[in-house]
Amino acid sequence: MLYTDKFSYNPAMKTLDDAPEISSGEEFSDALVAFIQVEEKDEGDLRGREKKLVNTLKWAARKNNTQNVILHSFAHLSNSKANPDYSKEIFDAAEIRLKNGGFNVTQTPYGYFLDLSIQAPGYPLARLFSDL
Repeated sequence: MLYTDKFSYNPAMKTLDDAPEISSGEEFSDALVAFIQVEEKDEGDLRGREKKLVNTLKWAARKNNTQNVILHSFAHLSNSKANPDYSKEIFDAAEIRLKNGGFNVTQTPYGYFLDLSIQAPGYPLARLFSDL
C-alpha cells in the first residue's frame, strides 16, 4: 500500500478478453493505493479474505488521514494467482464494504496493464506491506 499525494493511470494493454473496453485514465489526490494480489490459497474464503483486506485498508487509510482508497490489481507479487473471477469478486466486495464505511473507493480497470504515475511522500506510514 502506498499513500499518495497524486496517483494516476492510463490503460496500456488489455490482458483479459472479457474486460470492458477502457480508453482513458483517471487522476487522484490524497489517496491510499492498495496493490493487491489474490493468491490461489485464498480461494474458497471470500468473506474471510475480504474482511481482512478491508480491515487492513481502513487502518492504513486512517493512519494517513485519508478517506480515499484505490484498489489496484497487482498480480505480480507472487507466482500463485487466484482465478481472475474470484479475485474480482474480492475487489467488488471490498469496495462495497469500504463505501458502507464512509470511504471513497475506486478500482483501477481490472484486466489491464496500466501506465502509472505515483507521487508519494517520504514517511514510514506512506509505505505499508501486509500479507493477509
